[in-house]
Amino acid sequence: MDPSEIHKLAELAKIEIDDSHISEVTARISDVLALVDQLQAVDTRGVTPMAHPLDTVQRLRADQVTEPNNREAFQKLAPEAEAGLYLVPKVID
Repeated sequence: MDPSEIHKLAELAKIEIDDSHISEVTARISDVLALVDQLQAVDTRGVTPMAHPLDTVQRLRADQVTEPNNREAFQKLAPEAEAGLYLVPKVID
């Protein structure tokens, strides 16, 4: 990586990198790319991909209502409500 590529990446990412930090950013991105190259060089043939490191099944609770419906009480507290909906001021013209 060279500083001109860093400037291009910064422009694409819509971020501003100060010229005094370009060398540091270049070094860090080069280190990350070197690590990616190391990972890509590892032979993973025969390795089964893992969806999760632990083969456990998630326990799910029963899908049932556990609280009373307080809609009417909450609607009474709202500044404006109509037909079960909360009315709010228009934000976009």
